[in-house]
Amino acid sequence: MGLRTVRLDDETEKVLKQVTQKTGWSVSTALKRGVLVLRDEVSRSSPQSAFEIYRRLDLGPGGYALAPSTETRRGMEIALRRKSRR
Repeated sequence: MGLRTVRLDDETEKVLKQVTQKTGWSVSTALKRGVLVLRDEVSRSSPQSAFEIYRRLDLGPGGYALAPSTETRRGMEIALRRKSRR
């Protein structure tokens, strides 16, 4: 059995006190149950793939590139020409 020292902020300490008063559990039991609930919650949520994260990003309308990424030099030349005309 491991022995842990945990520092709780004032808000968390108040919540822990409320839990122990309402349930009648000891602080140790409340923390153990909390860790078990967290373990179950973490195991239920599957990690997202890179594609799922990318799909949810708002990248805007796009379509404003001056040249394909394989021709960045040409794109810079076009951008500089356009800028020098102003």
